[in-house]
Amino acid sequence: MLPTENRLRRREDFAIAVRRGRRAGRPLLVVHLRSGATDPHAPGESASPARAGFVVSKAVGGAVVRNQVKRRLRHLIRERLSELPPGSLVVVRALPGAGDADHAHLARDLDAALQRLLGGGTR
Repeated sequence: MLPTENRLRRREDFAIAVRRGRRAGRPLLVVHLRSGATDPHAPGESASPARAGFVVSKAVGGAVVRNQVKRRLRHLIRERLSELPPGSLVVVRALPGAGDADHAHLARDLDAALQRLLGGGTR
Protein backbone atom coordinates (compact mmCIF):
# COMPACT_ATOMS: atom_id res chain seq x y z
CA MET A 1 0.00 0.00 0.00
CA LEU A 2 1.20 3.51 -0.79
CA PRO A 3 1.74 5.87 2.13
CA THR A 4 -0.76 8.73 2.30
CA GLU A 5 1.80 11.39 1.37
CA ASN A 6 2.64 9.51 -1.84
CA ARG A 7 -0.90 9.29 -3.25
CA LEU A 8 -2.44 11.46 -5.92
CA ARG A 9 -6.04 12.21 -5.02
CA ARG A 10 -7.10 15.48 -6.60
CA ARG A 11 -8.43 15.60 -10.11
CA GLU A 12 -6.29 18.69 -10.80
CA ASP A 13 -3.11 16.80 -9.88
CA PHE A 14 -3.98 14.00 -12.30
CA ALA A 15 -4.68 16.61 -15.00
CA ILE A 16 -1.38 18.41 -14.40
CA ALA A 17 0.61 15.18 -14.67
CA VAL A 18 -1.20 14.07 -17.83
CA ARG A 19 -1.35 17.41 -19.64
CA ARG A 20 1.94 19.02 -18.65
CA GLY A 21 4.11 15.99 -17.98
CA ARG A 22 6.09 13.71 -20.24
CA ARG A 23 4.65 10.40 -21.41
CA ALA A 24 6.12 6.98 -22.09
CA GLY A 25 4.00 4.21 -23.54
CA ARG A 26 4.55 0.49 -23.23
CA PRO A 27 2.37 -2.45 -24.36
CA LEU A 28 0.65 -2.79 -20.97
CA LEU A 29 0.68 0.74 -19.60
CA VAL A 30 1.31 4.42 -20.19
CA VAL A 31 3.24 6.44 -17.61
CA HIS A 32 2.88 10.22 -17.31
CA LEU A 33 5.55 12.04 -15.27
CA ARG A 34 5.62 15.67 -14.21
CA SER A 35 9.05 16.12 -12.62
CA GLY A 36 9.63 18.35 -9.66
CA ALA A 37 6.17 19.87 -9.60
CA THR A 38 5.43 21.91 -6.51
CA ASP A 39 2.30 21.02 -4.63
CA PRO A 40 0.07 24.09 -4.36
CA HIS A 41 -1.92 22.35 -1.62
CA ALA A 42 1.06 21.58 0.63
CA PRO A 43 1.75 23.93 3.53
CA GLY A 44 5.20 25.48 3.72
CA GLU A 45 7.95 25.73 1.16
CA SER A 46 9.52 22.29 1.55
CA ALA A 47 9.67 19.97 -1.44
CA SER A 48 6.79 17.54 -1.39
CA PRO A 49 7.45 13.82 -1.86
CA ALA A 50 6.85 12.10 -5.18
CA ARG A 51 3.18 11.16 -5.59
CA ALA A 52 1.54 8.54 -7.80
CA GLY A 53 -1.96 7.83 -9.07
CA PHE A 54 -3.47 5.10 -11.18
CA VAL A 55 -6.06 4.95 -13.94
CA VAL A 56 -7.54 1.53 -14.68
CA SER A 57 -10.58 1.65 -16.95
CA LYS A 58 -13.26 -0.95 -17.57
CA ALA A 59 -11.44 -1.89 -20.78
CA VAL A 60 -8.90 -3.70 -18.57
CA GLY A 61 -11.55 -6.04 -17.17
CA GLY A 62 -14.20 -6.43 -14.52
CA ALA A 63 -14.00 -4.95 -11.03
CA VAL A 64 -11.95 -7.81 -9.61
CA VAL A 65 -9.38 -7.63 -12.41
CA ARG A 66 -9.16 -3.82 -12.21
CA ASN A 67 -8.55 -3.90 -8.47
CA GLN A 68 -5.94 -6.61 -8.88
CA VAL A 69 -4.10 -4.51 -11.49
CA LYS A 70 -4.25 -1.44 -9.22
CA ARG A 71 -2.84 -3.41 -6.28
CA ARG A 72 0.01 -4.73 -8.40
CA LEU A 73 0.82 -1.27 -9.77
CA ARG A 74 0.69 0.30 -6.30
CA HIS A 75 3.13 -2.29 -5.02
CA LEU A 76 5.48 -1.76 -7.96
CA ILE A 77 5.47 2.04 -7.78
CA ARG A 78 6.04 1.99 -4.00
CA GLU A 79 9.34 0.18 -4.59
CA ARG A 80 10.38 2.82 -7.14
CA LEU A 81 9.41 6.04 -5.34
CA SER A 82 12.98 6.64 -4.18
CA GLU A 83 14.13 6.86 -7.83
CA LEU A 84 11.74 9.73 -8.59
CA PRO A 85 12.68 13.39 -8.06
CA PRO A 86 11.02 15.08 -5.07
CA GLY A 87 7.72 16.71 -5.97
CA SER A 88 7.12 14.49 -9.00
CA LEU A 89 3.62 13.57 -10.09
CA VAL A 90 3.24 10.15 -11.70
CA VAL A 91 0.10 8.79 -13.33
CA VAL A 92 0.14 5.16 -14.46
CA ARG A 93 -2.64 4.29 -16.91
CA ALA A 94 -3.20 0.58 -17.44
CA LEU A 95 -4.03 -0.59 -20.96
CA PRO A 96 -6.39 -3.49 -21.75
CA GLY A 97 -3.64 -6.14 -21.79
CA ALA A 98 -2.64 -5.35 -18.18
CA GLY A 99 -5.46 -7.48 -16.82
CA ASP A 100 -3.99 -10.65 -18.30
CA ALA A 101 -0.34 -9.81 -17.56
CA ASP A 102 1.63 -11.24 -14.69
CA HIS A 103 3.44 -9.22 -12.03
CA ALA A 104 6.85 -9.57 -13.70
CA HIS A 105 5.61 -8.29 -17.06
CA LEU A 106 3.98 -5.25 -15.44
CA ALA A 107 7.24 -4.59 -13.56
CA ARG A 108 9.28 -4.73 -16.78
CA ASP A 109 6.97 -2.30 -18.57
CA LEU A 110 6.88 0.09 -15.62
CA ASP A 111 10.68 0.03 -15.27
CA ALA A 112 11.17 0.65 -19.00
CA ALA A 113 8.74 3.57 -19.01
CA LEU A 114 10.26 5.18 -15.90
CA GLN A 115 13.77 4.70 -17.24
CA ARG A 116 12.81 6.46 -20.45
CA LEU A 117 11.12 9.33 -18.61
CA LEU A 118 13.97 9.83 -16.17
CA GLY A 119 16.48 10.17 -19.01
CA GLY A 120 17.99 6.70 -19.03
CA GLY A 121 16.34 5.39 -22.19
CA THR A 122 16.10 6.27 -25.84
CA ARG A 123 13.06 6.61 -27.98
